[in-house]
Amino acid sequence: MNDSPAPVSETTSASRSVSGNLMSSLLQYVGLLGVLALLVLIFSLMSQNFLSQQTLITIANQIPDLTVIAVGMTLVLIIGGIDLSVGSLLALSSAVLGVLMVNYGWPLWAAVPICLGVGAFCGVLNGVISVKASIPSFIVTLGMLEMARGSAYLMTDSQTKYIGSSIEWIGVPMKGLAFSPAFLLSLVIVAAGQYLLTRTVFGRYCIAIGTNVEAVRMSGIRTAPYSITVFTISGLMCGLAGIMQTSRLSTADPNAAVGLELAAIAACVIGGTSLMGGRGSVINTFFGVLIIAVLQTGLAQVGASDPIKRVITGAVIIVAVLLDAARQRWKRRG
Repeated sequence: MNDSPAPVSETTSASRSVSGNLMSSLLQYVGLLGVLALLVLIFSLMSQNFLSQQTLITIANQIPDLTVIAVGMTLVLIIGGIDLSVGSLLALSSAVLGVLMVNYGWPLWAAVPICLGVGAFCGVLNGVISVKASIPSFIVTLGMLEMARGSAYLMTDSQTKYIGSSIEWIGVPMKGLAFSPAFLLSLVIVAAGQYLLTRTVFGRYCIAIGTNVEAVRMSGIRTAPYSITVFTISGLMCGLAGIMQTSRLSTADPNAAVGLELAAIAACVIGGTSLMGGRGSVINTFFGVLIIAVLQTGLAQVGASDPIKRVITGAVIIVAVLLDAARQRWKRRG
């Protein structure tokens, strides 16, 4: 073992690298907060009701399902994959919860593990098929999107299941507080996801897999278990999001969360997660979720039609992708 101190030049270079990363992270936080503040200012000028405590509380209590799904999507994008099935998996998990509680009379505490298990199992299928058969995750999860949505329709006979008060307490503000248990749990998930990504060997391997998977394999690391685990986490987050959305709406709807995968991907990209893999931040994704929520709520308050909201949201996604592409070019040149 070589115990000799590192050369001064290497120590200085490492210090500069750490300082550069901290500065880059700080600039990203400031930039995202700036965009968020700018949107709040614009909609406050356009609608006198926007900047109110009730609006901000409503936004907070409406985003837990998107937040936890975006956490799973961030990890999937970082390893260089994509999960298009998240909206349908949410609907399937919600359908399972509704059928068990309404049709069979299961209590909530017994139905929740089954709901989470269904989401995780579908995530395992996505990961195993994509990794072991070397099929792009785009294709595998597109197939799962259809399978899960169809299963939700079959399971519920295409009918909405009203559950009611036994599950509402998860999605409504607690007594004495403005926020729901679902929102507080989503914040815990964000913190746990950021810790997993930045403070564990698992997180470092995920970033390495997304940066150069062949180099990781040549170094003797089996990448398949890590990739499959990431898709499993994404599926598990869909199950949790299904519970959160069902509690907020008091019903299990097989039509729920259509297009939610685009919102989750948009939140990740707006937060700086690269579609090419190898770079991302769970906290920045949460800022992306807030930006999308403020954008959609503000547009609704100023009376924008649904097509207009979709056009503007799509334009924001394109701008975020263009910024990501430009950042990749600058990085290669630098």
